Amino acid sequence: MLIVNANTPEHAHIALRTDGEHIVALAPDLAPEPGEIVFDAAGGAVLPGLHDHHLHLLAYAAAIGSVHCGPPQVDCAQALAGVLAERAADSEGWIRGIGYHESVAGDIDRCWLDRVLPGRPVRIQHRSGQLWIFNSLGLQCLGVDEAGGGDPFERVDGVPTGRLYGADPWVRERLGASMPALGEASRRLARLGITGVTDASPGNGLAEFRHFAAEREAGRLQQSVLMMGSEALDPAWTVPGLSVGATKIHLREAELPPFDVLCERIECSHRAGRPVAVHCVTLVEIMLAVNALQAAGVQAGDRLEHAALACVEAVDLVREAGLHVVTQPNFIFERGDVYLASLPGDALEGLYRAGSFVAAGVAVGAGSDAPYGDPDPWRAIAAALDRRTRAGRVLGAAERLAPDTVLDLYCSDPLRPGGARRRLEAGGVADLCVLDRPLVQLFADAAAVDVQLTVARGRIIHSA
Repeated sequence: MLIVNANTPEHAHIALRTDGEHIVALAPDLAPEPGEIVFDAAGGAVLPGLHDHHLHLLAYAAAIGSVHCGPPQVDCAQALAGVLAERAADSEGWIRGIGYHESVAGDIDRCWLDRVLPGRPVRIQHRSGQLWIFNSLGLQCLGVDEAGGGDPFERVDGVPTGRLYGADPWVRERLGASMPALGEASRRLARLGITGVTDASPGNGLAEFRHFAAEREAGRLQQSVLMMGSEALDPAWTVPGLSVGATKIHLREAELPPFDVLCERIECSHRAGRPVAVHCVTLVEIMLAVNALQAAGVQAGDRLEHAALACVEAVDLVREAGLHVVTQPNFIFERGDVYLASLPGDALEGLYRAGSFVAAGVAVGAGSDAPYGDPDPWRAIAAALDRRTRAGRVLGAAERLAPDTVLDLYCSDPLRPGGARRRLEAGGVADLCVLDRPLVQLFADAAAVDVQLTVARGRIIHSA
């Protein structure tokens, strides 16, 4: 294929030829060869294919057919009851909701759901991804013993509340649910210019690896995947387009592991040849993660996921430790107005930092956290540039990224998020996307970008 009339970060006017999985030539003027597909970029920018450094593919695929139960689609209890009733009227079986937040109707439980929809099994996921809320019929379908126990549900005075924390594998086993096909999720990502993803689900093991490999083999999963997960993925395996990455460690401030236990887990991962990726949102979690990594010994590829509430001192510690940070600038846009209404001023100053980390010399990559965040990388790039919420208010102006660094969020190597930007060059892998506008216009309104063409390892996976 030949792409003409394009520009890149390195070239104002360029043509680019691919053959098989590789770029074979770049020059201002390349003539079409017989039988060659020619794509006219019409002055649009050509960038390396974007890599989402943190999402959850299986949850994202399942979310596509689920009911949105939180902002901005749903903003009050009446609206939530309405969308659940609407889904019940035109479907059968389980009703699966996603994206719930307390700002809609408070800390809902089985009793609240029973009042709204008693006749159908319902389960609603909190937008954090760490909590499911079931109604009574849903508990019955799971075989939960009201008077007994032996299940992971939260109980008050011995009675299950319908609230279940961090137990997705248990739910999947009880439901007998197969893992979802990934074709539609992959197509949606391709339309955004995404040619690679890092799946950051901590429970990933052999079954998930085999499922991803099968979806790749069948052609449904078109992005390359770096797969985080549990120790069940030791030693790290690789098949074409799919490789095992870091051991994912999920910290929760309400239930932190002993320091020596955390250090030992990090050391075990390193001995197995795998770095670690530590989920840490609060300042306490960040400080514990950094100190444990320093005590255990930092290895190339070790990283912090989210680092959402980092003070200035924490930024310095992360820099000294030599860690990468993968953040979510999209949450400034998506959740910023709720943050402004609910968090104290000192917390707002350190919320989803980017500029401070980059200025300190910390490599910063971006991931959407889909389905718990919007997978659109262009909306996230816009938020990294202007730090504006959905209502247009500025949150953390000092954390804005400059245009010359913002593309590093998504165009860096999967193993080194936020590191050196991948370049389009002869001999390189043909992972790229063509935009509807030149590079100089991209930063003025990044959220409006439309991807015209996405190529993954030389294959067209999206064409407008």
